[in-house]
Amino acid sequence: MSEPRSVGLVHDYLLVKRGAERTFCEIAACWPGAPVYTLLYDRDAFGTDLAGRGVTVSGLRRLHVGQAGFRRLLPLFPSAVERLPVARHDLVVSSSSAFAHGVHPGPAAVHVCYCHSPFRYAWFERDRALDEAPKAMRGALALTLAAIRRWDRRASKRVTHYVANSELTRRRINDAYGRDATVVHPPVGVERFTIREPEDFFVVVAELVRHKRVDIALAAAERAGQHVKVLGAGPELEQLRERFAGTAEFLGRASDAEVADLLPRALALLVPNVEEFGVAAVEAQAAGRPVLAADAGGPQETVLPGETGVLVPPGDVDAMAEVLRYTDFSRFEPERIAGHAARFSKDRFRSELQAAVERAYASR
Repeated sequence: MSEPRSVGLVHDYLLVKRGAERTFCEIAACWPGAPVYTLLYDRDAFGTDLAGRGVTVSGLRRLHVGQAGFRRLLPLFPSAVERLPVARHDLVVSSSSAFAHGVHPGPAAVHVCYCHSPFRYAWFERDRALDEAPKAMRGALALTLAAIRRWDRRASKRVTHYVANSELTRRRINDAYGRDATVVHPPVGVERFTIREPEDFFVVVAELVRHKRVDIALAAAERAGQHVKVLGAGPELEQLRERFAGTAEFLGRASDAEVADLLPRALALLVPNVEEFGVAAVEAQAAGRPVLAADAGGPQETVLPGETGVLVPPGDVDAMAEVLRYTDFSRFEPERIAGHAARFSKDRFRSELQAAVERAYASR
């Protein structure tokens, strides 16, 4: 099989380092030196990970918008991503949870998209997006999301092959774009974690935005009389802090070292929302701790019920509270849990992704 002469890598926006961005850094490691293209870029957050390679940022950089305000640029993202100059590459690998799959490769190029999710607010969380918007803006937002949805379906036709991060995402790609996908689970830094003696608290690791449904976990803990430490920040922070001041301790957005220190000491990790994959659930298991999660999406692929965690119906506060009240989390075997998590390693991800890309390139 001939090797690609030139590889270009694309990600939606590189502003903060969360699950999708960490995955992109591992994608970049598969092709050392390949240039990177993105809509918005914070060099301070990614300079070490992307050192030694060129980073081309869309024209939106001139607006000097960061993580706090980038959502205001929503109507501009489709046209901006189409202008990213990737046409010189004969292989383009994009990492997309919204717009990156919409780049315009050259007519003979192969474009493989690692899809974290089709753009959730255009496809399966439209009502939530409208509910969160000010009433005066809802009409305009509805029109914008409808236009993005039409654009998104057209953009999907420019992708040679999709790689999904989970079976849930694979189904959503099929529903939205009518395309099949290979599943390659995301990379998890399982080597960062060690087994320790658990203490008397539970933990939530999440961005504090509405779709993460952290309120479900905290309400369940409140009913069960359990204490929760919350690692994360976001627009829901103040509301959650005010509502659950007696139950939860809010520690803010955590560093890798802080996560690696806290997870092994928790009784269990709580995952109340439907995750496409859920890196934190695998991290907790790598630390030898069980996971109490919604029985949908990623945890169905990463948690073994009764062995590495417990699954409850999504959105069911009572069911989660009952597990928190009556389950003996000390009965789970930490070594067994950590051994299960090891199969989601970074090395495994790189090998599987490169194989999927090679197959797509060979069959072009």
